[in-house]
Amino acid sequence: MRNGYTTGSCAAAAAKAALLAIGGAAPETVSIALPRGSALEIPVKECRASGSRARCVVVKDGGDDPDVTHGADIVVEVELMPPGPVLIEGGEGVGTVTKPGLGLEIGGPAINPVPRKMILENASPLLGGRGARVTVSVPRGKELAPKTDNPRLGILGGISILGTSGIVVPFSTASFAAAIRQSVSVASSAGASDVVLTTGGRSEEFAYKMFDLPDHCYIQMGDFAGYAVGQCAKKGLRRVHVAGFVGKMAKMAAGVKQTHVKGSKVDMGMLADIARGCGAASAADRIEKANTARHALEIAAEEGADGFCQELCGRAKSAMSADGVELDVILFGFDGTMLARA
Repeated sequence: MRNGYTTGSCAAAAAKAALLAIGGAAPETVSIALPRGSALEIPVKECRASGSRARCVVVKDGGDDPDVTHGADIVVEVELMPPGPVLIEGGEGVGTVTKPGLGLEIGGPAINPVPRKMILENASPLLGGRGARVTVSVPRGKELAPKTDNPRLGILGGISILGTSGIVVPFSTASFAAAIRQSVSVASSAGASDVVLTTGGRSEEFAYKMFDLPDHCYIQMGDFAGYAVGQCAKKGLRRVHVAGFVGKMAKMAAGVKQTHVKGSKVDMGMLADIARGCGAASAADRIEKANTARHALEIAAEEGADGFCQELCGRAKSAMSADGVELDVILFGFDGTMLARA
């Protein structure tokens, strides 16, 4: 299946194209640096410059992934400014954050941290120390937003600019399950004593720093937590480390074996019960009304709910256990800190 690229990659590419256009060379394609060190060539639909300003458009290409933003124009306007910071703002069709728990400023645009970093890293070499205002817009964003989870998350008026790797890998249940089976089989055939199941690229990156294991021992299970652990049991792999962040961990703790956002929601009642069990009744009351699992985690930390993360890991371990498997569950913070292990 054909890979695509994220809205974050589109924004970074359009910002770079705009700066090149201001410099006198409006490109038809641009190469952008991705978060994990590789590069990606992206076509530019349209680019116009006038003096110290430029407007460029990149079309979102989700590859073979069923993505509602596929084909949408991602528009970036760049205005050069005197030496100073690069300001990244949201324009038409980019949602506004109205609830906590997303790691973004309330009242600010829904442009996630990794896309912001990508814009800065790809634009800065062309700025020569000058400041800039970078405004990201999605003309059809308001129309597309109701087809996403944004309204439920309190992101209003448009879509989010997303992406952690810059690449969209097509989500196919059959092909993903086959990839897990194959990876587990390779690890088993190689005589591995341990495997590390991670929920994605970032958790795998953090797990690499914890374990000294061959590459074939790291398997991205994505949303297929129960299936992946079951395959390990079937192939006789006895020590299985499961690593991830609070959103997937909360679903696993609730016994959800397939954690994709479209098929399952975080059980805030369960998270509130964990907080109560830690003696943090005020945290529990707030967590019941929390926006996301990340928001619940922030509340637990604010209210001093000692043991919250450890209990969450313990419940996930119990729910995901399989006969013959020694399970080790690790909860990472978003900065890579290990918050708990059970």
